[in-house]
Amino acid sequence: MRPDEPLRPEERRLIETLRSIPGSPLRERLLALVSELLDFVAEPGCTEMQADGAPCPSAQAACDQCHKLTQLLDGLRTRLQDG
Repeated sequence: MRPDEPLRPEERRLIETLRSIPGSPLRERLLALVSELLDFVAEPGCTEMQADGAPCPSAQAACDQCHKLTQLLDGLRTRLQDG
């Protein structure tokens, strides 16, 4: 997706939800975490990085770094759903 394309509904929802959170230390921590996560996903720095910028040779491949992050996110999602 190009930066000049219109926002998709899920992107708009994220932005609107972030904007609606009142200022607080928790909001600042959330923004920092989301920013760092976006930076990582955009440039994972994998050892498997290809010349075209794709981080892995196939969509099914997962290096240790991505695998650890995927497990962490899955665990967080489970805790939030159980919450």
